[in-house]
Amino acid sequence: MAGRRRWSTEEILDAAAELLRTDDADAFSVRRLAAVLGTDSSSLYRHFRSKTELLRAVADRTLLTVLDGYRPEGDWRARLTTLALRIRDAFARQPQLAAVWGRYASSGAGSRLVMEEVLQALRAAGVPDEEIPARYHRLAVLLAALISSDAGIGTVTPEEREQGLELFRVAVLGADPERFPALAHFARDVRPLSADRRAAFEDILDAHLDRIEAAVARG
Repeated sequence: MAGRRRWSTEEILDAAAELLRTDDADAFSVRRLAAVLGTDSSSLYRHFRSKTELLRAVADRTLLTVLDGYRPEGDWRARLTTLALRIRDAFARQPQLAAVWGRYASSGAGSRLVMEEVLQALRAAGVPDEEIPARYHRLAVLLAALISSDAGIGTVTPEEREQGLELFRVAVLGADPERFPALAHFARDVRPLSADRRAAFEDILDAHLDRIEAAVARG
């Protein structure tokens, strides 16, 4: 009688990424992944010690795709902006993984390559070495928060999006001007969170990089 097929690490990660296209990190389980592969959980634990380790590995592969074909060009701001937008676009193609990355981070080759590029760009900006780790951490937290938020909106179905827009219109346009005078005044110009996400992302990132540039200029 033939034994069960032995799946490679890459094949397991492929299957996990595919499963995460429809399941979020909370619904994902090693047992369910094993069922998809037609094997048992114990065979997967030979490759990954825990669900968290597996999820980190899947997210890290997304970071590797970010660096595929990437070449540092321009000044430090251009490098960081290009890298940030590439990370955003990569996770937008598979938004469930953005939540995984934001929650668990990653520790593989993809993560190290991204960290290396960010640290080098900050050094090129003239940030003193003793300040670079803190600047890196703040930038990483900002990007993880923005990208996870953007990706979360990307998982909303068209029906859910339309329902949300209708509720937004009712809440904003129907605001009582006596209780919410500012909201009533700006109601026709206030936009829902789903609007112009890329422009907002770039503006927030620019503002953060402005702070770094200003701090370097002050010495």
